[in-house]
Amino acid sequence: MSSILKKKAEKILAQADVKIDGDRPWDIVVNDERFYKRALLGGSLGLGESYMDGWWDVKELDAFFFKVLRARLNERVGSLREKIIFYGVKVLVNHQSKTRAFEVGERHYDIGNDLYQTMLDKRMTYTCGYWDKAKTLDEAQEHKLDLICRKLNLQKGQRVLDIGSGWGSFAKYAAKKYGVSVVGVTISKEQMVLARKLCDGLPVEFRLQDYRDIDEKFDHIVSVGMFEHVGYKNYRTYMKVAERCLKDGGLFLLHTIGSNKSVVATDPWIDKYIFPNGMLPSIKQISGAIENLFVVEDWHNFGADYDKTLMFWRANFIKHWPELKSEYSERFYRMWNYYLLSCAGSFRARENQLWQIVLSKNGVEGGYRAVR
Repeated sequence: MSSILKKKAEKILAQADVKIDGDRPWDIVVNDERFYKRALLGGSLGLGESYMDGWWDVKELDAFFFKVLRARLNERVGSLREKIIFYGVKVLVNHQSKTRAFEVGERHYDIGNDLYQTMLDKRMTYTCGYWDKAKTLDEAQEHKLDLICRKLNLQKGQRVLDIGSGWGSFAKYAAKKYGVSVVGVTISKEQMVLARKLCDGLPVEFRLQDYRDIDEKFDHIVSVGMFEHVGYKNYRTYMKVAERCLKDGGLFLLHTIGSNKSVVATDPWIDKYIFPNGMLPSIKQISGAIENLFVVEDWHNFGADYDKTLMFWRANFIKHWPELKSEYSERFYRMWNYYLLSCAGSFRARENQLWQIVLSKNGVEGGYRAVR
């Protein structure tokens, strides 16, 4: 049976120019014959878990995933029964309801500030950098933050809402460089505690709060890397919250990873191990959610920059692993490595996008001038 499954795997992988036991960086080495059944029947989840268990290896995971996703092999493997059960549950249940909203904070963002402090840039910005003129990760993240501020046309004394404020990188930058006050909301206790320390003395407030409970007015709104946790059942609700909280004449900048197609669930492995209940929106889903609420002033795609950002994060993670491994297991190491490099390969293959969308309530008088 294993030989039959191996031949099937070889045939599928050949469509992406990937060989088993080949000598190229993207060729895989199988360490356990059980890999074939687990990957072929389990799809994404089986592939990821078998890597975590050491059943297969590859010199460059990012290159492997670039090849696989560019050839769309992810659409050709996995048990139909498992797919029906997984996606059926996602359709029937609102996995991003208020009762579940804090789960991703507890299981992902709260796993250890030490991990994120060593992996990220000096400001701890856990979203895509802007590499147009940047040479380092710190520069790319600063340029991204400044790009957001310029797109919003921030003015001294304005009050800004940051939905999904992370460790406070935007709030701190905007308060110091542009003289605004910021209210940041997050579903991560650890993020909130550290963000308050990092922004001490600035006109910045952080709250442990679900976005649906916000009901006050702001000059502008920004949301960077949070919309991926909202879920398709709640996109319209999210936009209604933003609309009611934005003053007339204000701007709302939405920074989100995007999908090339409309989906109702994320990748099963990512859902189980990295971002529980997450989901990537499509252009169609976003446009439907904002209809009759906002005018689209600008839609900027720099998704290819996420590949480079993720590769820098991974390099930092590897560099600092000796000081982290006493707190994290070897299986975590393989899981986190798989997460960062599979995502890098996905963005390189243009499977995912990164959008910055500028919205206004009634249209900017005289027109909005795009900032790059």
